[in-house]
Amino acid sequence: MATELTAAQLRAYDGTDPSKPIYVSIRGKVYDVTSGRGFYGPGGSYAVFAGREASRALGKMSKDEADVSGDLSGLTDKELGVLADWETKFQAKYPVVARLADA
Repeated sequence: MATELTAAQLRAYDGTDPSKPIYVSIRGKVYDVTSGRGFYGPGGSYAVFAGREASRALGKMSKDEADVSGDLSGLTDKELGVLADWETKFQAKYPVVARLADA
């Protein structure tokens, strides 16, 4: 996994271009979630996370645009545990394809 993407580059993988994969970043690891296009693609229930670093929002179980970031400051132990559970699910289900350069 030598590839690094900036946050700006990651935005290109938000599912709006059907010829490109869909990526979601958690704690700086970029996962290819294309197999979950129904969830992460346009109109999907988790589309807000596509092409973004979603750690904070996942930990808070939030789909609020303001929470979609890699900023973990102020998260409770419970929220960090929720994030760890999400990360475990992603690791089991989706391949890591890059690292977020500015994470």
